[in-house]
Amino acid sequence: MNSEEFRKHGKAMIDFIADFLETIEKRRVVPDVKPGFLLHQLPNEAPSQSENFDAIFEDFEKKVLPGVTLWGSPHFHAFFPSSISYPGILGELMSASLAGVGFNWLCNPSSTELEIMVLDWLGKMLDLPKEFLAMTPAREDGRRGGGVIQGTASEATLVAVLAARTATLTQLQNEHPGVAEGVLMSKMVAYTSKHAHSSVEKAARIAGVKLRSVETDDAGSLRGEQFLECLKADKEAGLIPFFLCATLGTTTLCSYDNLKELGPLAVKEKMWLHVDAAYAGPAFTCPEMRAPMQGIELADSFNCNAHKMMMTNFDCAPMWVKDRDALMRAFTLERIYYPDDDTGVVTEFRNWQIPLGRRFRSLKLWFVIRSYGIEGIQKEIREHVRLAKVFEEMVKQDDDFELVVDTNFGLVCFRYKGSEEDNKNLVDILNAEGKILVTPGIHKGRRNSGCCLGD
Repeated sequence: MNSEEFRKHGKAMIDFIADFLETIEKRRVVPDVKPGFLLHQLPNEAPSQSENFDAIFEDFEKKVLPGVTLWGSPHFHAFFPSSISYPGILGELMSASLAGVGFNWLCNPSSTELEIMVLDWLGKMLDLPKEFLAMTPAREDGRRGGGVIQGTASEATLVAVLAARTATLTQLQNEHPGVAEGVLMSKMVAYTSKHAHSSVEKAARIAGVKLRSVETDDAGSLRGEQFLECLKADKEAGLIPFFLCATLGTTTLCSYDNLKELGPLAVKEKMWLHVDAAYAGPAFTCPEMRAPMQGIELADSFNCNAHKMMMTNFDCAPMWVKDRDALMRAFTLERIYYPDDDTGVVTEFRNWQIPLGRRFRSLKLWFVIRSYGIEGIQKEIREHVRLAKVFEEMVKQDDDFELVVDTNFGLVCFRYKGSEEDNKNLVDILNAEGKILVTPGIHKGRRNSGCCLGD
């Protein structure tokens, strides 16, 4: 494909995308296909000769697109939203065209510096403590904070666990120089709530540490009392608490753990406190929605997903840390072919993540923030929350249904006033029809349905 062909097909594809998104609400949310549907339509071997792009796109439209679940549909109410916007799409397109792999400053100076600045913007929008910002003047303790865009919240949690493990293990090895690393690691234990995302458990598996899933209160919130009981029991058993993941906006209930109670306990035990606000985080751009953040000043790291409520298409998961050096100690590997351009403000993001290569993700986030402005983003989020309250009221007024917990942000958790089998069948029937998609859940041993308003 030459540049003229690219212009022709590119313009046609932009028109197709615009038409598709303008009419997306008229399409099935869930594709009417069976497993293997696409495998049986495509050849078993790659073409030996080039093919006409019109033929390629025709196959996409007739064979591939019918099997796509429409996360961008206004009728998609499952999980949490994967939002998109035209500025975000254009930012993704521009990023792809630059073909950069910005693992250090030299490889893409603008990628590195734009990410630093745009995450300071966003950190201020969320009202994060200044210690999380890269451009904050030097602190008395000598530590430096800053933000980095991970691919997903799952990556952010794993990065936090590994950084905490490195810091604790280094300290233990200094205190017990004759003890094998494996013995020390076998005593290290991380904590999270029963309603935390599955990625926390996966992170603990990868890190090779124990994980305690702590019971919550009736609203799905991890409280200080329950956490303290686990801490005492584990310390009496000779274990070493080192990491706590608190969630603001859990997957099944959109509940939030009590940072005011958990933070002081984590500080006392010298544990790394990570706050996973993958879904709820963008809502904190609205001052009236920041109550769950009370206690955030005691956290060591924080992440949210801009690809949920912030109209920045997947993947874009900003993460902030108070001590970038603690993070980099876990991931820094020096090689002659990696020039080190870390100047204290400008940094080497390859040392903030698991992969080496990284995309120019900050570009689409920058496009979105500038295109909507803070007020425009707040307006969109407030509308999501308003719609959730409308649906919550409908549930309250219907004698056949009941709320499971009070609605937080855009997720409404409800159940049919019937048997467990009835509630299972309700979700199965709704999703099978393909017109909408909701998420099954369970709380206190009872099935429920989750309807998220946010696309």
